[in-house]
Amino acid sequence: MIQLKNIEKYFKNGFQKTYVLRDINLEIQEGEFVTIMGPSGVGKSTLLNIIGLLEQPTTGEYLFEGEPTHKFNQKKRTDFHQNNIGFVFQAYHLIDELNVYENIEMPLLYKNIKSKERKSLVAEMLDRFQIVAKKNLFPEQLSGGQQQLVGIARAIIGKPKLLVADEPTGNLHSKQGEEIMKLFKKLNNEGVTIIQVTHSEKNAQYGNRVINLMDGWIESDKRIDSTTEIAG
Repeated sequence: MIQLKNIEKYFKNGFQKTYVLRDINLEIQEGEFVTIMGPSGVGKSTLLNIIGLLEQPTTGEYLFEGEPTHKFNQKKRTDFHQNNIGFVFQAYHLIDELNVYENIEMPLLYKNIKSKERKSLVAEMLDRFQIVAKKNLFPEQLSGGQQQLVGIARAIIGKPKLLVADEPTGNLHSKQGEEIMKLFKKLNNEGVTIIQVTHSEKNAQYGNRVINLMDGWIESDKRIDSTTEIAG
């Protein structure tokens, strides 16, 4: 599904290059639940943003189902992102001026889905996440866990092929965080490919593969259910 070939991200200051990512080669298959780990500042969020098409690599190739995303112009990149990728953020990124219903509906408006179908899809999400009673509330009226549920509902309503999550439980207390991770596991079991960045060893156990970054390099790439290192 995803192929990263010799991906690098660096910033130039005169003749100096400051590297964020170096020589990243990675393949992720459809249906995997991958965790990216490592200390702060090693490039985890940058790698996730490149995979999620929110940032471009400085050099290298990124193929998504064979599509050379590194060659896309800005419009095609945005369209491709909206049609294929759902993003869940640590800080929720809900729109304060919109209520729960309107926040969840937003991706469908970008996709020009007709009103009747939008109503049906939003109703399905509200019911699935048990937030029907909250649909007219605004983000500031919700708990952190409820805001993250709305964020996840918004991310998956367009049925993305890939769900990427950057520290999705970082602002939640442990019980809320556990509920979010169980929800991710359920989505993965239903066939959604998930890539998450987390510092939590416990959260990593919900997936089936852990990639450790160190100083911008892939230090290790291992299956959760075995000690065998993955080739490539």
